[in-house]
Amino acid sequence: MLFTRRGAAIAHKLHICLSSVEKNLNVIFDKRELSHTTGYSRRILAVLRYLES
Repeated sequence: MLFTRRGAAIAHKLHICLSSVEKNLNVIFDKRELSHTTGYSRRILAVLRYLES
């Protein structure tokens, strides 16, 4: 089952600051070549790419 969490919820759960979560998510999305300009949620696109593999 897929659980969707906002950045603040992730930061709270891991006891780290929100900026750390955002930076790490951006690194992951950039490595997966998920750009900011597609008009779609990069989280959704990441899941779709994962399911296609």
